[in-house]
Amino acid sequence: MLFQVGGQGARPTFFEMAAAQQLPSSLRGALTYSIGVLALRRPFLHKVLDYEDEFFALLMLVLETHSLRTTDASFSESLYGLRRRAAKIRTKQADIRSKSSDGIQHSGLERRQRVLSVVFLVVLPYFKSKLHSIYNKEREARLQASLWGPGDGRFEDVDYFDEGEASIASRTSTETEGSMRTRLAKNIQKIIGACYPWVHATTEGLTFSYQLLYLLDATGFYSVGLHALGIHVCRATGQELMDTSSRISKIRSRERERLRGPPWLKAVQGTLLKCAYAVLDYAQTGLIAAVFIFKMMEWWYQSAEERMSAPTVYPPPPPPPPPKVAKDGIPLPPDRTICPLCSQKRANPSVVTVSGFVFCYACIHKYVSQYKRCPVTLMPADVDQIRRLFHDV
Repeated sequence: MLFQVGGQGARPTFFEMAAAQQLPSSLRGALTYSIGVLALRRPFLHKVLDYEDEFFALLMLVLETHSLRTTDASFSESLYGLRRRAAKIRTKQADIRSKSSDGIQHSGLERRQRVLSVVFLVVLPYFKSKLHSIYNKEREARLQASLWGPGDGRFEDVDYFDEGEASIASRTSTETEGSMRTRLAKNIQKIIGACYPWVHATTEGLTFSYQLLYLLDATGFYSVGLHALGIHVCRATGQELMDTSSRISKIRSRERERLRGPPWLKAVQGTLLKCAYAVLDYAQTGLIAAVFIFKMMEWWYQSAEERMSAPTVYPPPPPPPPPKVAKDGIPLPPDRTICPLCSQKRANPSVVTVSGFVFCYACIHKYVSQYKRCPVTLMPADVDQIRRLFHDV
């Protein structure tokens, strides 16, 4: 069995398809992060983040529609030089031999396939993201109810103000309608909370199965959506790229011919069309380049701010000078491992904290208990100021 890991043939490799599929989600994360950083100084951008799903779905709807209309490929597929072709299974042996070895005839996309491609690329992911958010809220509500119990409704039936019978009746009807809507919304959330895990597991399982079969060269469809639409993704040839450019120019010239109105209105409409064409033409590279440049600038300024806000690290102060040996004190032996009191190798070394000199524990404890001072410096000391040393060097 042959794994296609190179760049030969019209069939894209598994890694090309995976990269094209992951590009929209990566672009969404980068755009969300960029808008979040800009919103720190532009508070009105928080409204965009509040409707993140709708904003990104609208953006991808424009990009995917334009890309499928002009190049017969999705936004990410056209970036990788891929094209979508309608796959028609041939049943006759003669047609199979004449067309291709895999029994598939490739042709351009129909209008129905373009519309359904937009549905699979934009609409279904949008609804899935909304269902996922509803499921997360329902799960959090169930977790909170299991920890703290259901909401307390003791004050729902209490009247805090004296009202007439008419106002009480109107308020009762309003509360009834509100409670019915609330119960309906809760029931819908419960249904979604119960069904969404199964739907999500089914879609993920089908996605994994198709990707595994595509990797093993057992099918020509990378996803269940492509299989349902009868579409194969192929590499674009040089002739196809030239045909795409000529088709785009024909479509735009036809749209300019459809302009109606006085000359000044046609001029304004033509200018707007040119601006829209320029934005759509450079949307692919422009979005990715803008996000890349913004990330580089954010990294640069963040590193500069970290350098400016970093606390100044000062070198540690030098150790204090050793205490002087008193004239009437016990002299220090030349060997530092010898106890100055017993002139023997130290046993259970202990230090007097007021001076820092080390002695045998028994020797220094007896001396300090009797004289209340350090035997070397004659500084006042107490038994509580003797510390054992467990690592004597």
